[in-house]
Amino acid sequence: MEVIPSRMLNGLYIWLDIAFLCFLFILLLIRKKYAALLFGLFGGILYFAVDYGGFYMLLHTRVVTGANPFWFLLWLSISYGFTNFVWIWLWLDRDKHIFEWSVIIVSGWFASALLSQNFGGGFGEISISRGTESYHGIMAAILFVGYAILCVYNMRVPKEQRAPLGWILAIGVLVQFAWEFVLLISGIRAQGIAPLIVNSLLETNLGLPYIYFIHKAVTKRRSEDLSRAVV
Repeated sequence: MEVIPSRMLNGLYIWLDIAFLCFLFILLLIRKKYAALLFGLFGGILYFAVDYGGFYMLLHTRVVTGANPFWFLLWLSISYGFTNFVWIWLWLDRDKHIFEWSVIIVSGWFASALLSQNFGGGFGEISISRGTESYHGIMAAILFVGYAILCVYNMRVPKEQRAPLGWILAIGVLVQFAWEFVLLISGIRAQGIAPLIVNSLLETNLGLPYIYFIHKAVTKRRSEDLSRAVV
């Protein structure tokens, strides 16, 4: 069965989300979370390369109606790429304020969605959809390889050096679940729970094993403010 994620939103949602992204960016700077910020920017670029370059240009599975596809997908990719990767990095950091960061991110998504529905009547509507039949199997293979590497790694190293597999899996599922849930309950994505379940298990989660090793390599050398780590 093919799962086709789709969204219906108005232009006000984009402007509200941009304002939220600016707030989050500034807050990260103030709190000197430079590594998380840079990783978030990397996430936005990666999402855009995959969504616009892969889904839209190469596979032709991404459909955008009511907006310029390039600029719309650039915003969309930065929006979720930046917030997802920042959030993941802070979770892997086991940041002492991770609960506060989580509340800010999820409530920001929720507020943008509902405010745009209340006050966005004068803005144009935009609809997007994405077919998944041609690549969800590949995504599942990437997920399997990543977690297989983690499992084999844990089997080979002493207990104190093992990767926190349950923690990594929880982050991978819950980060995607959070914004899928916001989209669902706000009516932006309203076609049922299949995208919520499948995407939460697969789409962000497939990258978590690889992100874990990136995070481990970076934090061995650099602190969160990018100063040299104390060994």
